[in-house]
Amino acid sequence: MSFLTAIHFLDLLGTVVFAITGLLAASRKQLDLFGAVVLAMVTAVGGGTLRDLILDVPVFWTQQTLYVYVIVISTLIVYVYNRYFDIPMKLLLVLDALGLAVFTVIGAQKAFDLGFSDPIVIMFGIMTGVVGGIIRDVLVGEVPLIFRKEIYATASFLGASVLVLGFHFIESRELAILLAMIVVFGLRMVAIQKNYGLPIFISKSAPADDSNKP
Repeated sequence: MSFLTAIHFLDLLGTVVFAITGLLAASRKQLDLFGAVVLAMVTAVGGGTLRDLILDVPVFWTQQTLYVYVIVISTLIVYVYNRYFDIPMKLLLVLDALGLAVFTVIGAQKAFDLGFSDPIVIMFGIMTGVVGGIIRDVLVGEVPLIFRKEIYATASFLGASVLVLGFHFIESRELAILLAMIVVFGLRMVAIQKNYGLPIFISKSAPADDSNKP
């Protein structure tokens, strides 16, 4: 299996995992099957769609309908499975971290190849990795994950930054991609295992949040 083939496989795997997170959000809100499929779809391809629209290139899933089939089929399978069994949350978190790493790298690489400046390349990497989750959370009426304490977008940012540096200073593009993915995945997994998070923004004059009190 070539390196590009492996990346494509991981991209499809990340698409499935992101779709499942959308499906689980739909389950929490008790949406019907159609609503679940829609939420899974926008979660899985939302970031890449916005990226391609801004880059003014054909939206990737309109050119490769395999992504649509993968999302719909996996969503239907999980929709039935989740009625009788629980999806292991630890496994889902690991695969989600891997999906974030792959999406970040693919988004940043696409912008880099189109000749954008380094800060813009990093922004497109983050956008590809996290926007789908933002759309998901907004649609179900929750505060998006990246706006909470979670180290999520931060991991994407650092990984995209490593990718840009690697493209400039490492001769092997494959090595730069691999290092960037390791950074994103590693930071996300450490944050999950150690329960690390960013400091909460608190204003002296703001009232305390009592939403978590019984």
